Amino acid sequence: MTEKYKLLQSTRLPPAVESRLAEAYDVHPLWAEPDAWSYLAAHGHEFDALATTATVGASKGLIDALPALRVISSLGVGLDKLDLEAARRRGIAVGYTPDVLNDCVADVAFALLMDVARRVSAGDRFVRRGDWTSRPFPLSTRVSGKRLGLVGMGRIGRVIAKRSVGFDMPVRYYSRRAVPDVAYERAASLVELAEWADFLVIATAGGPETRHLIDAGVLDALGRTGYLINIARGTVVDEAALVDALVSGRIAGAGLDVYENEPQVPEALVGLDNVVLLPHVASATEETRKAMGDLVLDNLHGYFSTECVRVSALE
Repeated sequence: MTEKYKLLQSTRLPPAVESRLAEAYDVHPLWAEPDAWSYLAAHGHEFDALATTATVGASKGLIDALPALRVISSLGVGLDKLDLEAARRRGIAVGYTPDVLNDCVADVAFALLMDVARRVSAGDRFVRRGDWTSRPFPLSTRVSGKRLGLVGMGRIGRVIAKRSVGFDMPVRYYSRRAVPDVAYERAASLVELAEWADFLVIATAGGPETRHLIDAGVLDALGRTGYLINIARGTVVDEAALVDALVSGRIAGAGLDVYENEPQVPEALVGLDNVVLLPHVASATEETRKAMGDLVLDNLHGYFSTECVRVSALE
């Protein structure tokens, strides 16, 4: 019988993924250890592989505690919690799961956009409270024909832009570098994009380079009739500035799937009718999570058969 590679599982994964990992590898659940760092000090040298998620990631401290580590496979597209430089210095392969979630994330971006503009969730609450019997529901904002500004024109940004065609929405984007193979106009600055847009949709990566990219200045440029939609990473937005802009009415509303300190959501947002709040579920469909789980396994199997993960985060 061939000895299985030893794999450390840093956090809970979908049950089907955990079951398949247990069949293929000698898995230890670090998340179940009462003192993870003490366990790592005693046993960290034993592990060939690490399975994690974009939400939990792999810090330099964790990577350093695994001296025999050869490959990391992360479920998710976010890389801000993965210390890629620490992995690169050690020659550790890092796999992740992009592309398979593009459609579902783009769907949620438009669901949030439609909801906050047309006041769908607010209308639902209005009916359930019985308010319809005593007063009319306030007017909402038209979506079709409005201007869509995308912060980021990567895999997910392109799919969101594609969705806009059905709503006859002109599209512009902002990124640090122009994207050569898209037909959309690139704004010269993020503030310029926010001033132009009716809906500013964040579809950029997280991490130190984009932390608080959306600050008070950008929100002021978006203005009293503009809406912010975030399906990227909570850290991209200065959350305190966003709360202030929403409470004071300096922007019209927001649709949020991500937050700066998940799962904590600012209390000030909970009572606002012009904000739609989701619990980080943009990729959370049966179909997409299965595809993501398959890719977690494919990245590991690929590495141990060819020393190359199927989709590398280091390229």
